[in-house]
Amino acid sequence: MKVKTALFLSALSVGLSGAFATQAQAECGHCSEAPANAQAYIISPQHGETVDQTFTVKFGLTGMGVAPAGMDRKHTGHHHLLVDGKLPPMDQPMGKNVKHFGGGQTETTLTLTPGTHTLQLILGDMKHQPHNPPVVSEPITITVK
Repeated sequence: MKVKTALFLSALSVGLSGAFATQAQAECGHCSEAPANAQAYIISPQHGETVDQTFTVKFGLTGMGVAPAGMDRKHTGHHHLLVDGKLPPMDQPMGKNVKHFGGGQTETTLTLTPGTHTLQLILGDMKHQPHNPPVVSEPITITVK
């Protein structure tokens, strides 16, 4: 199981291929369903941008709706933000390594130390669990001045 999970997460970090997506869907029978065209993305800042230490991150989502945690509505979820982190396991609720926006927020203000940082979104269902298939943004890299 650890090998399958490691392979899946490696594939997810560079973009899901059909084979790995099918494997993830088979392993997560209790995940909330996401439409195949659903996509999370970071509106701003943009990949490669230089930002001040305190800046706003705006979240984007197409193909699904945003709903607060605990609300059971088909094809909805809420955002989770990874800052300099790795994607969590796709078959269980997300833990402390992500910032939760269970109120349905679509932006946040961050304060980060100077240097290079990565940001990535992952949509969670009413129980903070990734959808099936996972709705994950491409990671972006920013420089904090």
